[in-house]
Amino acid sequence: MSLLKKKNDNTEPQFSFGESILVLVGILCILGYLIIVKKQEPQAPLFISFMVLALYGHLRGFKWQTVMDGMREGLRTGVDPLVIFLSLGVLIATWIFSGTIPTIMYFGFKIISVKFFLPTVFIVCTLVGVACGSSFTTVSTMGIAFIGIGATLQINPGLTAGVIVSGAFCGSNISPLSGTTNLAASVGKISIYKHIQSLLTTDIPAWAICLILYTFLGWNSKNVSLNTVHQMMNGLANGFWISGWALLPVLLLVILAIFQVPAIPSLGFGSLFAIVLGWLHAPSTNISLITKTIMTGFVSHTGNKTIDTLLSKGGIASMLTSLALIVFALALGGLLIKFNIISTIINHLTGIVKTPGRVSLATAITCIGVNLMVGEHYLAIILPGQSFLPSFDRLGLKRVDLTRILNDAGAAVNAIVPWSVSGVFIATTLQVNPLQFIPWAFFPFLVTIFTVVAGMLVKVPQKQGVAIPEQ
Repeated sequence: MSLLKKKNDNTEPQFSFGESILVLVGILCILGYLIIVKKQEPQAPLFISFMVLALYGHLRGFKWQTVMDGMREGLRTGVDPLVIFLSLGVLIATWIFSGTIPTIMYFGFKIISVKFFLPTVFIVCTLVGVACGSSFTTVSTMGIAFIGIGATLQINPGLTAGVIVSGAFCGSNISPLSGTTNLAASVGKISIYKHIQSLLTTDIPAWAICLILYTFLGWNSKNVSLNTVHQMMNGLANGFWISGWALLPVLLLVILAIFQVPAIPSLGFGSLFAIVLGWLHAPSTNISLITKTIMTGFVSHTGNKTIDTLLSKGGIASMLTSLALIVFALALGGLLIKFNIISTIINHLTGIVKTPGRVSLATAITCIGVNLMVGEHYLAIILPGQSFLPSFDRLGLKRVDLTRILNDAGAAVNAIVPWSVSGVFIATTLQVNPLQFIPWAFFPFLVTIFTVVAGMLVKVPQKQGVAIPEQ
């Protein structure tokens, strides 16, 4: 069959399973070589991959209109994450302006020791993730504070970021307020609490092992001069409003999460409240400075170079580079879906899985594959979930076994893909290269292994061929 189809042929081509695999491998080779080997920023590699796939699809017989439709459909799925990114940029800037993040850092210096810094960070980020149900919010608030403290304690920033990521994504994974956790439960059409109960069987062991590993790594950390810590505390106290009142925006965000207010208005209210709080403390602040802070971020002028570097960040502009990356990733994912490349592979996998172990493994691999190719954690839950749900029912498996895999291998893994929505956000917010923090983000790796093993060991609870209803 010729690669070029006749122009008067109105039918569009169908990719075979083998060709779909070759296309995915080709794209992964481009991304892997440029990002990992050549250490390039992900934007250009994703743009190149998108254009190569678009050209190949057109040469293969797809109309340009189909290519454009695929791009638009891919971008449509990412509207919410893109707005959340911008909102988090504003939140970071306003929380520094109000003294919220500096206050967290100040009190953190008072209670955290070098030896127990890493396990403390892991536990706190887990608790905050459970409380607010958002890994992104945890990373952009507690994460920034802990990165600053870790830098002062002379701890590898990649290691500190890895601990933050593990705690934040573990907490979000098992939180009834989490968007991804609720999505996974809804895909499986089961109760959120039964879904979380199933998650605990894999997430708790993974969390415990992470805690042991981080405690061991922290115990081997070098002691640091207390003079450096005191200088940081003095710089924070002199340059920012350090007060328990400055922590009110954190409380507001937790309350909004409890009442299940969506992420975008919650972040907006959190930012506005921080602005009001900061203005009440410093009424001389003019509106021009506030709007500039929202747009370009907060600029610290304490005179302490470390503090000024750590706390000069946030704003809408700080997220624009990340937005460009997400746009190209979503556009690439849209083409892969529009060309039916992903569905072809998934359909092939669902056709060959005949045992509980195989269907569990195939689901996990598909979740990971969607994360690698599309970079969007919601799609990494929806596509495999909808595709493999009939297989789980046909084999008489519990739907909680499916939803657990979707959360563990779909949502959590997104954090360790350099060009994914989560990977890009973490790198931008914490200012740490993904390849520096990914090796230390133990939780996504461990929980994926545990969820696959759990799926391989699952027992068929009833006679095959009978679908299981709501569980």
